[in-house]
Amino acid sequence: MMKATISKILRQTRLLFLADKLRFYIQKYKNQAKNKSFQSSHKEFVFPPDYLMYESFNISYESYYKSGKAAAERFIKSFRKYNSAENVKVLDWGCGPARVVRHIPGIVPNGSVYGTDYNQNSIEWNKKNIADVDFNLNGLQADLPYEDSFFDFIYGISIFTDLSEQLHYEWKNELTRVLKKDGILLLSLQGNLFKTILTDNEIRDFENGNLVVRGNVKEGHRTYSAFHPENFVKKLFSDYEILEHTDSFINNNGKPEQDIWILKKK
Repeated sequence: MMKATISKILRQTRLLFLADKLRFYIQKYKNQAKNKSFQSSHKEFVFPPDYLMYESFNISYESYYKSGKAAAERFIKSFRKYNSAENVKVLDWGCGPARVVRHIPGIVPNGSVYGTDYNQNSIEWNKKNIADVDFNLNGLQADLPYEDSFFDFIYGISIFTDLSEQLHYEWKNELTRVLKKDGILLLSLQGNLFKTILTDNEIRDFENGNLVVRGNVKEGHRTYSAFHPENFVKKLFSDYEILEHTDSFINNNGKPEQDIWILKKK
């Protein structure tokens, strides 16, 4: 509860971004030796600039490499449980500096792979350094340059977590537009386990089924945070079939993993 109170004060005083920037430099220093060692043993692998990596994930090179590859394999495996189409089109919505999407072409060699993000620096770096993925710079508003019913599979990892309630509905509608009928949508969201970092008032809202949003920072940035009760998600995606919902849990490093929702467009 103390962390929630401190976070609220930092947001109200507009100091949260500066605090997060300071945290970046601390993490950069703490990981410097390990990152240098890991990079020296993976010379063929191009890592993004440190802050791009930190903005979208964390600043561990080993974690960026291993978790990205594992997530790509896991997501495609989940997709294939429900869809056996050939020559599939896959979209990483909110791809950041390509932690996951750079591994997808090797898993779906006959497919077409796309990544979109609103961070211009990430997209510019991706276009210069990542092969076999078509990258697009989108705005914060829900407007993608793809045709209706274009994708077989869309995944978004901790993207709705950085959006206001209004943009939840607008982006849900846009993702629905570009996803094929019977297409699969996989999302990670901050579910029930994340109540532990909320204030008492926020917990009451959450338990009443309301989306809890912590703003007062730039929407879309990692410091903007939304928390998703199960009833809200079911209401938001009422026109989808819920195939799987895996509750958030504490991983081996003692950190919470987000809820995973796998949905099918009707």
